[in-house]
Amino acid sequence: MNRKIKLNKIKELDDFINHIGELLLEKKAEKILVFDVEKFTSVTDFVIICTSRSTTQTKAIADYIRQNMKESNSLPLSIEGYENLNWVLMDYANVVIHIFLPEYREFYDLERLWGDANSYKIEDDVNER
Repeated sequence: MNRKIKLNKIKELDDFINHIGELLLEKKAEKILVFDVEKFTSVTDFVIICTSRSTTQTKAIADYIRQNMKESNSLPLSIEGYENLNWVLMDYANVVIHIFLPEYREFYDLERLWGDANSYKIEDDVNER
C-alpha cells in the first residue's frame, strides 16, 4: 500500500513539474533545470531554476505560472521577490521555482548548491533538433 501511495506521489509530481516546464517554455524562460533534492533537504522535493532576460519577463513568467496553477487549484505557499524582480521564488511545497535574471543566477549559483542532486534540462522540442 505504501508503495502505491509513493508511486502516485511521484506521478503527480512528475505531471506538476512537466506542466510548470511547459508554462516556463511558453513564456520563453531559458536554461531551465530541474533538481531532485528530496535526499538533500526536507523543505522540498524538487527545485526548478530558470533564467529570464528582463524584470518585465520575470514578472510575466511568475504571473503566468501563478494564474495557470490557480486555475488548477494549486496555490503557492509563498512568492518572494516581486519587489525588485531580479529573483522570484515561488514555493509550491514539493516544488520550488526560481526565476532569475542572468547576473543573479550566476551570483547565487544554485546549480552549485544542488550539484550533487540528480538533474535534467527542460527544453523546447525546437531547441533539441
